[in-house]
Amino acid sequence: MRILVVGAGALGGYYGGRLLAAGRDVTFLVRPRRAAELVRHGLVIRSPLGDADLGTPPHLLSEAIDTPYDLIVLACKGYDLDGAIRSMLPAVGPQTAVLPLLNGMHHLDVLRAAFGPAAVLGGLCVIPATLGEGGAILHLAPPQTLVWGELDGAATARADAIAAALSIPTLDVRRSDAIVQEMWEKWMLLATLAAVTCLMQGTIGEIVAVGGADLSRRALAECEAIAGACGHPPRPAVHDRMLAALTEPGSTAHASMLRDMRKGVAAEVEHVLADLLRRRPDGIATPILDLALLRGRVYELQRAGA
Repeated sequence: MRILVVGAGALGGYYGGRLLAAGRDVTFLVRPRRAAELVRHGLVIRSPLGDADLGTPPHLLSEAIDTPYDLIVLACKGYDLDGAIRSMLPAVGPQTAVLPLLNGMHHLDVLRAAFGPAAVLGGLCVIPATLGEGGAILHLAPPQTLVWGELDGAATARADAIAAALSIPTLDVRRSDAIVQEMWEKWMLLATLAAVTCLMQGTIGEIVAVGGADLSRRALAECEAIAGACGHPPRPAVHDRMLAALTEPGSTAHASMLRDMRKGVAAEVEHVLADLLRRRPDGIATPILDLALLRGRVYELQRAGA
């Protein structure tokens, strides 16, 4: 199976790099600046689960694509989606499957409009990772989960082939027959984590240490109320796991949005928070999410004027 990974940043570089190291046919679609980094420094993964120095991996720019791929793994940020779609157009053929690993849900509508409903899979990942010096991928803690599936939950020959390609010992990959529900549940967790850690400018453990656990409880309840109104309330066991993670004493967990704010780079404010609030029906109060969205938008305004 020929796999094109769109983006060689923290997510695309990690998952694509692990697949490449396992012998899969992987090519990275990158921008000129990242291409230069890959040539100069190679694809480097630093991880508590094992480092990898892969040399210069197969990579190309959009104008060099001359044939469709079997699977495209879309690992860009939400604010880069439109540009990513334009760059990958030459790689999409009648049988190409597109597996996005973006946050939220809006990207599914955009991708289905661009490539047709049949082409698009559902997917999510849970991995704390960022880019370090020279573009090295820094995997910060053990989770490296990738969950994917057909959006309608069907068992298909295409899905069987993709499952075989993605199943390698060095990745925690799981095929789901309820991927839309799982994507909503990740969104609830991510939006809560972004709201509380960006508002408080600290980790979950720091917030809990000063008596702020109830902030997480109330923010999660707001997210769950919106999801429930949209037909996707969290499953009870998932709710319990999310609540435990969001109120865990000593936890170093914090949103990637907070890391982006600290770096002074673009953050997924609109994709994680605003899009969730756009789905809120009348009658549901969301004061914490509203405040977090304002905080995020003020940050983006300040960044634009810097």
